[in-house]
Amino acid sequence: MSVDPHQTHPTATWGMAASATVHCLTGCAIGEVLGMVIGTAAGLHNAATVVLSIFLAFVFGYALTMRGVLRAGVDVRTALKVALAADTVSIAIMELLDNAVIVAVPGAMDAGLTSALFWASLAGSLVVAFLLTTPVNRWMISRGKGHAVVHQYHHAH
Repeated sequence: MSVDPHQTHPTATWGMAASATVHCLTGCAIGEVLGMVIGTAAGLHNAATVVLSIFLAFVFGYALTMRGVLRAGVDVRTALKVALAADTVSIAIMELLDNAVIVAVPGAMDAGLTSALFWASLAGSLVVAFLLTTPVNRWMISRGKGHAVVHQYHHAH
């Protein structure tokens, strides 16, 4: 991360933003897929399945960030604060987008786990979330927010 001498914030590249988004999307995708699989297999109402997916996306998203920060030697409370600061906006946007896509695809939520429609809509929703969240992450990093908060811990171990 470089700093422009005329700016007070780090210069964010598209590569940095894409990397931050992939990191965040990994946790979101694990939680999202797990929530959709559990909700669908258990026959939960679509709304309950979406809520479960969102909850698990936040849990796994924060957990992946905390894992890296904890490896840098900080305590759990500090790691949680870093994860909240680094990922909350990104996860919230991703979850809004990917759940909106899945719900908008006719029949996707009711298609079942063996359906190509279910899996294609879920995969497509994650692509949409990545594409639309990456510019937000770039903007946040350029202002010292989001993934920029966790950057210092990546090289500490």
